[in-house]
Amino acid sequence: MGVALLSGKRSKDPGTQVGACIVTEDKKIVGVGYNGLPLGCNDDELPWDREGDFLETKYPYVCHAELNAILNSTKSLKGCTLYVALFPCNECAKAIIQSGIKEIVFLSEKYSGTPTDIASKKMLDMSGVKYRKLKTNRKTIVLNFDE
Repeated sequence: MGVALLSGKRSKDPGTQVGACIVTEDKKIVGVGYNGLPLGCNDDELPWDREGDFLETKYPYVCHAELNAILNSTKSLKGCTLYVALFPCNECAKAIIQSGIKEIVFLSEKYSGTPTDIASKKMLDMSGVKYRKLKTNRKTIVLNFDE
């Protein structure tokens, strides 16, 4: 989960920085991603707003962390576990299911009970993808670049 959180810091989204990390059954990292624009799209030329006319918001342009981690993967994801900061939306759930990922470990259920959350859980349950909230005693990870 630490790698997922750290990758989320790369996002240019001023409101939501989500990261994802995919690992094999033997805990080898095979994919990492964060929410951001597709390759070749300039972060300064497309909007990051959350409200307003649809085409003037971030929503039609941003790729979620889960999808980026899947697209950035280095091998087959069958049987892998996805660690992600925020419970996946219904669109990401489709990609997770299709990729063969078998478990999701998440930190936040910020959108619990919303239509996208309900649809996501419905598809994950139907397809047998397990999901669980991370339980840990560790509350912080500190990175220090001073020598």
